[in-house]
Amino acid sequence: MVTQETLNFLFSLLHKESGLALDDSKTYLIETRLDPIARQEGFPSINDLGRHMKQHPSQPLRQKVIDAMMTNETSFFRDVKPFELLKGVVIPDLLKANEKGRRIRIWTAGCSTGQEPYTISMLLCEMGPALRQWDIGILATDIADGALARAKAGIYSQYEVQRGLPVTYLTRFFNQRKTEWEIKQEVKRLVEFRRLNLLSGFSHLGIFDVIFCRNVLIYFDADTKVRIMEQFADILSSGGVFFLGGAETPFGITGKFTRIETEKGVCYKKNTIPMQP
Repeated sequence: MVTQETLNFLFSLLHKESGLALDDSKTYLIETRLDPIARQEGFPSINDLGRHMKQHPSQPLRQKVIDAMMTNETSFFRDVKPFELLKGVVIPDLLKANEKGRRIRIWTAGCSTGQEPYTISMLLCEMGPALRQWDIGILATDIADGALARAKAGIYSQYEVQRGLPVTYLTRFFNQRKTEWEIKQEVKRLVEFRRLNLLSGFSHLGIFDVIFCRNVLIYFDADTKVRIMEQFADILSSGGVFFLGGAETPFGITGKFTRIETEKGVCYKKNTIPMQP
């Protein structure tokens, strides 16, 4: 049984290092996700793992613990609607608005094992001639090293490609490798993967036309959500679009966004006129 002292230490560590806000109701997550790490590292229990981490704040071991606690639930074309909106409305609008500079920057924050940025890249590849002579870039970031390594490899199991990925995309954009499937280079080349902790700030990344941060902020406390959400607004272009998870909203957190609802789905744009107090 994990002691309260160990739980408090791990809750504090995870909140400080990753923004993950846990309490005693999530003890089962600590037990199920960290017990394999403890055994792998040669500790009899999670309590022993915690004591060792207190005495020896080794960054590699801390990173393993953080990786294990991250919820890497994702799939290709997850929830569908945001990608329909991106392809059918957002990208065409950006092609008109950015005609002079012919550049579009997209960021997926909390990209996990890569299905979201690769979905976006496949949609862009499918648009083909319309994007010729354009500088298109997708930045994909995550805090979990293990998830990023898998994302960079771009190799997925049969189960993973069956979750939401249309067969036409599978045959066009993947090569089969025995029982696995590898993303083709034409899709990979549009995506840059990078490790990033949202808590550390991200203004240095520059300005983006589209930001996806779906089902990431739900694990943060209220103050952290405010700080990060307002930073997203600061680096979104004037005509840019922000995507959240289906059950998420910026309202009640920040007044810097306006909800845009279309037949194809919902997104948010940065307010160009400051909200009145």
